[in-house]
Amino acid sequence: MASFAPKFWKPGTDKPGAGLKEERSQISEGSGECAVYNPYVAISIEQQRQRLPVFKHRNHILYLLEKYKTVVIVGETGCGKSTQIPQYLVEAGWAAEGRTVGVTQPRRVAAVTVAQRVAEERGAVIGHEVGYSIRFEDCTDPDTTKIKFMTDGYLVREMMNDPLLSKYSVIMLDEAHERTLYTDIAVGLLKKIQRRRPEMRIIVASATLDAEAFRDFFNQNETDDASQDTAGILTVEGRTFPVDIFYSINPVPDYLKATAETIMKLHKAEPAGDILAFVTGQEEVERVMEMVLQEIRSLQFDHMKMLALPMYAGLPGKEQMRVFERVGRNTRKVVIATNIAETSITINGIVYVIDSGFVKLRAYNSKPGLSGLVVVPVSQASAQQRAGRAGRVRSGQAYRLYTEEDYQALRKTTVPEMQRSDLSAVILQLKCLGIDNVLRFSFLSPPSSRAMLRGLDLLYALGGIDDHAKLAQPLGIRMAEFPLDPMFAKMLLVSGEFGCSEEILSIAAMQQIQNIFQSPSNEKGKAERAKRKFSVAEGDHITLLNVYEAFIKSGKNSRWCHENYLNYKGLCRALTVREQLRKLLKKFKVKMVSSEGDVDTIVRCVVAGFFANAARFHPTGEYRTIRDDHAIHIHPTSVLYTEKPPQWVVFHEVLQTNRDYMRDVTVIDPTWLYELAPHYYQYGTDMEIAAKRARVEDMSR
Repeated sequence: MASFAPKFWKPGTDKPGAGLKEERSQISEGSGECAVYNPYVAISIEQQRQRLPVFKHRNHILYLLEKYKTVVIVGETGCGKSTQIPQYLVEAGWAAEGRTVGVTQPRRVAAVTVAQRVAEERGAVIGHEVGYSIRFEDCTDPDTTKIKFMTDGYLVREMMNDPLLSKYSVIMLDEAHERTLYTDIAVGLLKKIQRRRPEMRIIVASATLDAEAFRDFFNQNETDDASQDTAGILTVEGRTFPVDIFYSINPVPDYLKATAETIMKLHKAEPAGDILAFVTGQEEVERVMEMVLQEIRSLQFDHMKMLALPMYAGLPGKEQMRVFERVGRNTRKVVIATNIAETSITINGIVYVIDSGFVKLRAYNSKPGLSGLVVVPVSQASAQQRAGRAGRVRSGQAYRLYTEEDYQALRKTTVPEMQRSDLSAVILQLKCLGIDNVLRFSFLSPPSSRAMLRGLDLLYALGGIDDHAKLAQPLGIRMAEFPLDPMFAKMLLVSGEFGCSEEILSIAAMQQIQNIFQSPSNEKGKAERAKRKFSVAEGDHITLLNVYEAFIKSGKNSRWCHENYLNYKGLCRALTVREQLRKLLKKFKVKMVSSEGDVDTIVRCVVAGFFANAARFHPTGEYRTIRDDHAIHIHPTSVLYTEKPPQWVVFHEVLQTNRDYMRDVTVIDPTWLYELAPHYYQYGTDMEIAAKRARVEDMSR
């Protein structure tokens, strides 16, 4: 591997001119450097709890909770707020008389791992006194659970059954700085609930948070008298161990290769301690994994062993949990992760963090109405969170693959997801909760009016709301209960009417998995030939269906997947997702039938859900969206990329890089758009779009 490892320096020292050993020598004696951490020297759990910085603030937290209805807690990563505060609340009696302390996390894996840690500290079996609830999995006992961890999305869904959250005495919104879509919805709804239930307490906690904004949002004091405030702020200073930050002297030309090279240099030069490297997505994780594994094979036998593990949202649950397992004394664990490892979850043994400086976020452009994934620089808040992962077990080091000047130029915080998302799902959830006038809902960061109107327009076309913008019966309510995007929900819910629910279930499950097709750098030709076995002219949706059915026929064989360059772990995950979706369709009494090979029926059903994502090939050689005439292209990974471009297509999502690329693309008959979505295509603002519409109508006569 060519050397892409940057040279690092620590602010406040002279810039070095050599490698990591020289750079490490600059660390001052007072920086907190200590002996190599030994995970086998154990102390009692009670001693561990008392050593956490949050412990000395225990009484302050409980006092503030008695005085204020809402308490905003800002505590550095590693101070113990996620695991300790819920326990303090239980010990102080907030979970007495059958009440529950609810704690939300932005991610599924965080909810599970923090719940397991708290259960271990309390000597309880997970699912009894301490439990967790995430999508499709409820590990709690209604009679005995006192501390319930859940995703913020699960909390919003729980409000559908219990609008006032009557069984909860305290709700703690942890890692609120991530500002996910459901975090912001939960914040707005909790503000309304608190007016009806003044005895309920809310805690908003994070390591990097605009505390004043949250305090002012929840503060019900309408006078100038500060003594009447109903919200307060507490700052918990200190982390378990200090972290030294190193910056790259010069910008790196390829952050993936630089990440792999830095991992290897740390492994060869530094004492024991695990490594956590942040990149942007599943594909990048796998590329860095491949580069690192190649280097591991060349290590000398007398050198410390290395175990490289991936960590990303699409990884099956069992595989995600591998990063938390202990390794042998002479083995260094290297975790290559997306921003899923940025908050809440604690991977024991991490001492070194490598921050690529980039993150993949979902973004929504309300003008063309397209939602997609885009790689952007991290915010300063995210960079601080990443560095904080290194200070859990001993003093650590964070190596940033960007200059200090670049860091100073970053945004302070990440743009809230509410302001960069398609709002159709948000509107549907709010209307299901009885909030009809969504435009006047109390948003912490209000989205644009254009995005709100786009969401209402799409829901009306999908049949989720009626002519009076009320939730449609029963389709709208069922769509709201579905834990998927409204377009997916509509496609699944009408699949029985089309007579292809079995096939649509398989397609929907496969679309929840990223990178089904594998393409090793040294075997790209073989991988492409293997992909052609499943590819069909109809496009990616039917190709994914072929892969799923072939996997079932193979007996779910991992060797067969390897021979056909398919993602075995992803396919196993698709099986689980499909079964969960099947249970929901049975709950809604959707007929479970097969199309018996009728491809047109399947594609028509796909169009019934994804008609808004329709595009037509333009004479300029690019595609244009039908509704807004936005330029768009087929992604190179699509089976339609090398074929003669079809005239009309629908797609699942957009990936934004140097161009806007359609992913999961399928060929359609244009007459289906007006047959299945007359409301969506009944008007236009562009003469060219109107002309296209007229041509389609001519074709349909």
